[in-house]
Parts: sequence; structure tokens; C-alpha cells
Amino acid sequence: MAHLQLADGVLNYQIDGPADAPVLVLSNSLGTDLGMWDTQIPLWSEHLRVLRYDTRGHGASLVTAGPYSIEQLGRDVLALLDGLDIQKAHFVGLSMGGLIGQWLGINAGERLHSLTLCNTAAKIGSDEVWNPRIDTVLKGGQQAMVALRDASIARWFTPGFAQTQPEQAQRICQMLAQTTPEGYAANCAAVRDADYREHVQRIQVPTLIVAGTEDVVTTPEHGRFMQAAIQGADYVDFPAAHLSNVEIGERFSRRVLDFLLAH
Repeated sequence: MAHLQLADGVLNYQIDGPADAPVLVLSNSLGTDLGMWDTQIPLWSEHLRVLRYDTRGHGASLVTAGPYSIEQLGRDVLALLDGLDIQKAHFVGLSMGGLIGQWLGINAGERLHSLTLCNTAAKIGSDEVWNPRIDTVLKGGQQAMVALRDASIARWFTPGFAQTQPEQAQRICQMLAQTTPEGYAANCAAVRDADYREHVQRIQVPTLIVAGTEDVVTTPEHGRFMQAAIQGADYVDFPAAHLSNVEIGERFSRRVLDFLLAH
């Protein structure tokens, strides 16, 4: 683990893989940390220099006053690239990380070799979904985060995976329980306010869309919308719920790696 000093705090990151390989940036989902990508690291770091980080408000990164915006989180990524003297990178983001990827593709495409948008949408949820959740965690504190953890297993994983891989499901969901209420709420607001439905067509870098057929949060229809809007975008779906990288594991890793190596 290492830290990059930003103007208002530190961004926690980790690098794996050969120093001379192309850089791949991984961006976590809401309520998780860089450990959500552990399954992918052994394979991907054979071929790429993998840079993963804790999004502001998560893990060991800075927690500043909210609300945040996806633009703010995207600029954190650019600051990380600049701080490590990385001119261009591949980017893989899941859910909220996929929103950050969309912002980068729209606004900083010259910094990207490729873009992989996993289990995400151009618009995720509504005020009616996000505002009560923000209120609940700010009023309930860490106890509310524990309650969210217990409710998230059904949202993040299919019943079959949760039953056959309970340790893996619990490991990921425990990240949510350990997220600060202030950081979580600030990021909820960023997701709530992001709407790229009229902007994703401006993405011009090679793009792969990954969806889960059992994902009720960001559905295959959301993925197909982005594929249709982004010229030349590839699409794949897996029999998974919201965290397809964890649930599908090796097949997910190899399909995304094939795309990355092609670009």
C-alpha cells in the first residue's frame, strides 16, 4: 500500500505487476475498497501494471466533507495518474467506478487506452432511492452501515453464490460495514447526481461493457443502452448479480484481459 498526497488528504493505492507494462487503473464500487479486485490481480498483473486505489471516502483514503461529485472523483484519478507520472492508462471501473470511468471517457479520453464499464449505468437509481439511504446512514452511524452490509449480500450476489461461497461474499460485504457513514453518504450523493445518458456518446476510446444477467441494480438493459450510445463498444454479460468480477472470477478476468490486451 502507498499514499498519494492530494490538496485535502491522501489517496491510498496499490501497484502490482511489471514496471514496464502498460498501466491498468481499477476503480471500486460504492461501499467497497481496492480489495474487491483481489481475484483479478494474479492474472492481470502478469500482463499489466495494475494500479488500484480506494475511492475518496473509502478504505484508507481521505474522507472529506460531502457531498462529492463524480467529477471530483474523476479528478482524483487524474491527480493519481499525474502524481505517478502516468500519461495514459487502461481503466476498469465497476458500478460507481463505472460512473467515474464514464466521466473520464467523456472529459479526459486522451488519458485512456481503453475503458471497461462493469455493472454500471449512465444513470444509477433516483433521488427516491438515494436520499433515504443518505439520511439513514448519517443518522444511524456505523450501526446503519452494518445493517446495510447484511442487506447488500442479496443485492451484490446471486443466492447460489452467497450460499456456496459465503466467506467470499462476507469478505466483500464487510468492506461496506467498515466504510465511514460520512464517506459513504458523500459518495451516495455523487452517484445520485450523476447522469451521463446524454453524454456517453462522446466517449471515443475502445470500450467494453460488462453486465450481470441477475443484476437488479444496473441491469443488462442499462449496459445495452451504453453499448448503443458508444460507437464500437463491445458488450458481454455473465450469470451474476452486481459484483460480477467477484462472482464470476476467472471467466470475468480472462474476458476483460482479452479486451485489454487487444487495445
